[in-house]
Amino acid sequence: MKFTHASAASQAAQLFVCTEKNQLADENAQIVFDTLGEKDSFASANVIVSGSLKNIAVLRFADLKTETLQKGAKEAAAWLAKQESVSANIQPFCHVDSPRVVENLVAAVGEAVYRFDYYKKESNPAKLHTLEFVHDKHENEIQAALNIAQALLAGVNLCKDLANTGSNICTPTYLAETAAKEAQALGAETKILGVDYIRENMPSFWGVAKGSVQEPKLLEMRYFGAADKSADPIVLVGKGLTFDSGGISLKPGEGMDEMKYDMCGAATVIGTFIAAVKAKLPVNLAVVVATCENMPDAGASKPGDVVKAMNGTTIENLNTDAEGRLVLCDALTYVEQNFKPKAVIDVATLTGACIIALGHVASGLMANNQELADELLQASRDCNDKAWQLPLFAEYKEQLKSNFADMQNIGGRPAGTITAGTFLAHFAENFTWAHLDIAGTAWKSGAAKGATGRPIPLLVQYLRNQA
Repeated sequence: MKFTHASAASQAAQLFVCTEKNQLADENAQIVFDTLGEKDSFASANVIVSGSLKNIAVLRFADLKTETLQKGAKEAAAWLAKQESVSANIQPFCHVDSPRVVENLVAAVGEAVYRFDYYKKESNPAKLHTLEFVHDKHENEIQAALNIAQALLAGVNLCKDLANTGSNICTPTYLAETAAKEAQALGAETKILGVDYIRENMPSFWGVAKGSVQEPKLLEMRYFGAADKSADPIVLVGKGLTFDSGGISLKPGEGMDEMKYDMCGAATVIGTFIAAVKAKLPVNLAVVVATCENMPDAGASKPGDVVKAMNGTTIENLNTDAEGRLVLCDALTYVEQNFKPKAVIDVATLTGACIIALGHVASGLMANNQELADELLQASRDCNDKAWQLPLFAEYKEQLKSNFADMQNIGGRPAGTITAGTFLAHFAENFTWAHLDIAGTAWKSGAAKGATGRPIPLLVQYLRNQA
């Protein structure tokens, strides 16, 4: 898929983008515009131009709010994906709005043409191979928008590919090595720590991993994009459970196939990292991914076991299916011991309770620093990748008190998403930290089953705002 910029149309099909009819200089585009209903945003028609049949479409935005741009772009993308090559005329838009139109159209087209058919005998690729944006001004702004949009799309597609891959292929080793290979190709620094390090230094993480024959991995990636290479980095931490059976606290069989998606937090931070490096964002960025399986073999952790976390806290494991926090707590301690972070953001498909609270619309956000929370919420609004902040009141700590250890890994049914965040907050007391629970937003079920790539747009927007 190729995205380009030109000063004049050169492709067979044409898309004219506008907010009003009087912005269209092309007579055929005006004719197509007249077929739009009052509330319609998109229309297309076959028109005879100089003796040849041309496919012409019009995309009308009622306003330039991000949500409106996304909705219209999605509708146009369904048509675009069926063409082979298209010139998209964005001439009516100024130096501020034309890049926004470009970014939203690229994202929508990327979604429309994405296919995950590597394991099928016959593939069904989208027809579209070239989308050319036409504007005789604002070349630098449009090219910059194309660069960031294509970088974001690359990160989102990598995230989707990793998450959609079956867990027999996407093992912890595969996940770590694939991510490291992608990062190294872009010149980033990477390190993978294996089972010996994890067993010796990260006992809570190991307590989850030891029930599987697949060895756990700890992936670290670093990118120095800021002018001051020594400046404190933003660190993204991802939960990478490549399969979560629940362990001894075994999950129901129905829908368990979707537990290959329990590594979407890891896929998200990996995709965000790749997007940031490709876009050459002027930030110092690091990623830490803790990846393993949660399986119920004879050596697996059992309900009632007590384990000492990497920071010395003892944890009573009341439910082995609340394993993500047991992996992440050691990953957060690893970050504290090995970085001087400006901010730490962990991302995880952590709780089913988040789906009950927020459905599949918004990711759950918790933080120990309101400034960081506000920055993430602003990024969410900027790109319309929705998030909603939940509280971390001190009273929630009462639900994590244990008779036999410093704390327990579950707090009962009430406020399940918040008590999971409260658990993690215990391991983030010494640095600025936020937690994104993406259990409801990372993938879709049903006929449209597959990874969504969220919340990569939110995180990339946050990094752009920091730059």
